[in-house]
Amino acid sequence: MTDTIGIDISKDHLDTHRLSNGNKARFKNDRIGLKSLKAWIGPQHCRIIYEPTGRYHRDLEVHLSKVGHALVKVNPKRARRFAEAVGQSAKTDQIDAALLARMGAILDLEVSQLRDENMNDYRELQVARTAIIKDQTACQNRLSSARNKLVKAQLKANLRRIAKQLTQLDAELKRRICENATLARQFQILLSIPGIGPVAAIAIIVEMPEIGTLTPKQATALAGLAPFVRKSGKLTGKAKIGGGRAGLRRALYMPALVAARRNPQLSSCYKTMRSQGKVAKVALVAIMRKLLILANTLISENREWVEIRP
Repeated sequence: MTDTIGIDISKDHLDTHRLSNGNKARFKNDRIGLKSLKAWIGPQHCRIIYEPTGRYHRDLEVHLSKVGHALVKVNPKRARRFAEAVGQSAKTDQIDAALLARMGAILDLEVSQLRDENMNDYRELQVARTAIIKDQTACQNRLSSARNKLVKAQLKANLRRIAKQLTQLDAELKRRICENATLARQFQILLSIPGIGPVAAIAIIVEMPEIGTLTPKQATALAGLAPFVRKSGKLTGKAKIGGGRAGLRRALYMPALVAARRNPQLSSCYKTMRSQGKVAKVALVAIMRKLLILANTLISENREWVEIRP
């Protein structure tokens, strides 16, 4: 890489900062603006640092990755902490772009693995499904306390509509995944694991497209299931989990509950941890971690789960 460029992405604009000479510019976040941005960057391959902003950063990724630039997507919370660490309290689009460029150079951030266009479609469908589930829960909660006949009738109608939408989304997600030979095989392998059903299998594939290519430590860290301990002097804090992909953890929660009861090996592990005094939630997180490692291993080896009998 010959240079590092920070880009602050918003709905309407792309604010840029080139680290080598301090040059900065603003472009519209549209097709014409992206062409102008590519011309401003030049032919040399650069390291591009930016924060994810939903659909507003996808076109940027597509345009710049085709040219061969190294794209580095950083967590906004991490970028904010970097700003605090260097004593930068002011916050504007241009300042953020400069900070991102500086952060990329100082921390030597790894290049991000980009989703393909099809996976972005799957992700959009999965996000829509998550939003509808929230609507369904809200309607059910309101219905349980509603007394007015009209309100109850409207809530029941909403629940019927939501159920229909969920059925459509689930069918579309399954159809698209089964059309892809690689994803269809991953889907089949995941379904072979006791505890993982069709909805969870699809969610795992969409939330973790890297599955099967990671080490166990990388997989658990990506899901935010790797415990970390705080130690200082004589003080030793409790191990906690955090970070990672919250959607992936949500997708593993219900399968872990089922696996703790129905999966022979994982059920044995769960009972052992509980008998040793582990809190139920701690034991369940451990099952989530083991379930993810198992799924990652089976997909990497392209084989289905088989019960190991003593």
